[in-house]
Amino acid sequence: MAKSVRYLFPVLLLCNSLFGFGQDYKARIDAFRKGYESDFLTDASSPLKKDDLQFLRFYDADSSYRVTASVKYITGEPIFIMHTFNGASQQYVRYALLNFKLNGKELQLTVYRSIALENVTAYKDYLFLPFTDNTNGNTTYGGGRYIDLNTADFKGATMTLDFNKAYNPYCAFSGKYSCPKPPPENNLTVAVEAGEKLFAKTVNH
Repeated sequence: MAKSVRYLFPVLLLCNSLFGFGQDYKARIDAFRKGYESDFLTDASSPLKKDDLQFLRFYDADSSYRVTASVKYITGEPIFIMHTFNGASQQYVRYALLNFKLNGKELQLTVYRSIALENVTAYKDYLFLPFTDNTNGNTTYGGGRYIDLNTADFKGATMTLDFNKAYNPYCAFSGKYSCPKPPPENNLTVAVEAGEKLFAKTVNH
């Protein structure tokens, strides 16, 4: 009896550790989403009011969508035009390629730096990751989603990419905004069931 219990301890410790990580991770994602919601109320150009926040929808936090990506930095490339949903355009430069495995597939995404923001002190370290995937138009916004990154997220040859932090562009809430369209190179051929879902209120475009 004692021998059986002794051999069980490592398993129990591992389970408790994983359960603790899961609880802590969920709390961190919940905190991230509360901050995301609060930003709508402090941004003067926000498409949403307090009463609209009840219509925001998210997938449950899932740490399997938090992946380690290998990084290949891109240098010396020219500025290119990223088109927006309303036909306008914005200038970006490719910053890095991320290679990772998700849902059993080897995938790649490109991270971009905004030319317009690189000389704005508050956003000089901001990096932009727009993407599309197989959930678009079904459970998520048809135009794709975004992930915000920072140069500090890149420490050498790897970085952590968390799709639980994927969010909708303002265009998902109103047709009055000029939102960048994710380039074709950032189309993922898997269903990314993490992050923000479709807005649960009719949107006028």
